[in-house]
Amino acid sequence: MSGWMTYLTGRRDPKQSARDAIVGLRQQLQMIEKKEDYLQKKIDEELKKAKANAVSNKSVATQALRRKKATETELDRLGGQRLQLESQINTLESANLNAETMAAMKKASDALAVIHKYADVTKVDETMQRIQEQRDIANEIADAISGPLTSELDEDDLKAELAELEQEQLDERLAGADHVPLHIPAGATTRTPVAVMEDDEEAQLKELQAALAM
Repeated sequence: MSGWMTYLTGRRDPKQSARDAIVGLRQQLQMIEKKEDYLQKKIDEELKKAKANAVSNKSVATQALRRKKATETELDRLGGQRLQLESQINTLESANLNAETMAAMKKASDALAVIHKYADVTKVDETMQRIQEQRDIANEIADAISGPLTSELDEDDLKAELAELEQEQLDERLAGADHVPLHIPAGATTRTPVAVMEDDEEAQLKELQAALAM
């Protein structure tokens, strides 16, 4: 859009306006700086003339000093203007930077809003719950694959069968003890434990009688 059309519509881009203003201020600042250089040279020339005529022609020297003083006043005035221009340039540049920063932040905020529009908190919670359920299922499958093949029912069956075997072994040992013959040395007669005990008592009685007879 041309400058004339912009003037007619009354609408301008704030960024472009700030840039245009900064450019204008810098151009004016350059003109002032050139003017200051010119005035400083003029001051130096007037001072040189005043020194050269201070003894020989005091009138010329006085006029030179007056022109020097007037030029210094003008130079001071330009210095004040230069400081004002520099201050405005700094303010505009800072404001422009702030505007660009805010624009960038607004774009980021709009992008986040679009992203969060499709990422409702409830949907996120539901998704995370489904993920956790799938993890639990996967863990159960892994435990089943890596665990022992026997089940609790198999363990009970094994214990019962082992108990039956133990009982059979005990029964066989008891039955074998009833039928095992006593070991009798060669030449010995088959005698019951009671008969052996009676013989021992009789022998002891005979020994006692023999001792008394003596």
